[in-house]
Amino acid sequence: MMNGGGVEVGAGPVRESGSARRRSAWEPPPVPQLSLRGEFALLLRALHRAGYDDLLAGHVTVSVGDGTILVNPFELAWNEVRASDVVVMDGDGAKITGRYNVSPAVELHTCLRRRRPEVVVVIHNHPRWSNNWAGMKKIPPIYDQTSAQIGAELALVDEYDGQFADLGNADIAVEKFGDAQWGLLANHGVLVTASSIAEAFVRGYTLEWRSRRAYEIECLGGGVPIADEVVAAFARAFERGGIAKWWQTALRRELYADREVLD
Repeated sequence: MMNGGGVEVGAGPVRESGSARRRSAWEPPPVPQLSLRGEFALLLRALHRAGYDDLLAGHVTVSVGDGTILVNPFELAWNEVRASDVVVMDGDGAKITGRYNVSPAVELHTCLRRRRPEVVVVIHNHPRWSNNWAGMKKIPPIYDQTSAQIGAELALVDEYDGQFADLGNADIAVEKFGDAQWGLLANHGVLVTASSIAEAFVRGYTLEWRSRRAYEIECLGGGVPIADEVVAAFARAFERGGIAKWWQTALRRELYADREVLD
């Protein structure tokens, strides 16, 4: 028998009906109030755990909104960075504050931001599984649900003419990347843009997950990709509420591992 609140009652244990469970509010375990630098350090840690771990290679920038930009310190691997280590630079890549230095390859970010000033977060790194596909100059198919979390078309940019410390190389890559939201840089790595730190994490995580699953399935002899319309519908539903939940879970995992990340 159902009571007025959608809860089944009777001789057995009280339990919510499926519809009541779906209507209940999502209440994650609490996390401490985070500064922007603290959240940025947590983003670096979470991406490192997801496979963005090419020692000192790679760079992430986050626009503060006042003309300044946060950037990871060149001298530290991403899993080492604490909030107090984060460097602040201007729109041209010149350091404003910080005990460490800006990567000389940050030209990729400054070029992209001049072309697309609305972008909040930019990620570049050389994660293992994504780089397999970048080296093959192929887009990894979508074979599973997690790989379908982001519905935006994954770009393939054949741009590799050398490192991004060269302004010309960076500008060419950005021009070919165009208005893409994320992409593979052939023979090089990945480039991910986002409107928030949460969105940046989920896009970066999903790209590496998708690349690994596709590589494994192809090595097993191949599979059947999910239909495009199914991917599009799932991604729309996930992006409405899943991004925040995914990021909250990653935050907690990094905080449980090392609370000093916020120092």
